[in-house]
Amino acid sequence: MTTDPALLAQKIKAIDEATEAAPNAGAPNYNVAPTTTVATVVSRHSDPDDEPTRRVRLMRWGLIPPWVKPGPDGAPDNKGPLLINARADKVATSPAFRGSARNKRCLVPMDGWYEWRPNADGAAGKKTAKTPFFMHRGDGDTLFMAGLWSVWKPSKDADPLLSCTIITTDAVGELAEIHDRMPLILAEPDWDSWLNPDAALDAELLARAPDVRDVEIREISTLVNSVRNNGPELLEPAKPEPEQITLL
Repeated sequence: MTTDPALLAQKIKAIDEATEAAPNAGAPNYNVAPTTTVATVVSRHSDPDDEPTRRVRLMRWGLIPPWVKPGPDGAPDNKGPLLINARADKVATSPAFRGSARNKRCLVPMDGWYEWRPNADGAAGKKTAKTPFFMHRGDGDTLFMAGLWSVWKPSKDADPLLSCTIITTDAVGELAEIHDRMPLILAEPDWDSWLNPDAALDAELLARAPDVRDVEIREISTLVNSVRNNGPELLEPAKPEPEQITLL
């Protein structure tokens, strides 16, 4: 994600709560890892009786359900897997997600996402090498993924920790040749319905195949395999392998 939250808020007509919370929130991140703080879009009330408004908020990527107990250090004592993704067909029934699915739904904006395809020529018995790809809009515009969020507190009077997860669905089109799952892309006409905290979960939005007509696929270098690498070079097209010369 390389778009400044303040500019994002202006673009989608939202209140920017991210810049005030973290003045350096606008720094571009080319290799977002789990537990990283990311910008999200929510719709909330200022007062109980007013109309909800869009807000850009910062959250930890990796949802922490509110019932998770604090550890000795006051941090979430969550020994299970990081809840960075949630299957679209499970969010309404999973204990980890169903509470958020009722009235804490969000959008997770991004320039694109990475996925790795196993190489077909992997040797038997050895770990199969994978080729990384970058999925993005051809016009460079931001993608908005369906997500869920949660509020966690180690104690009643403690500051809240906001966290989120990205909903995934079956991959479609050429994307299915890279991986069988993909983030659930939501088009702008569906944002308000998805975000509305007063409306029930729209199961039709979860079941609908995402529109990927504007999504392009680019093979990139294996630099992305390490989170220590974080710069625009990660998005550059992979360079072709040098030809093998056989001496007779």
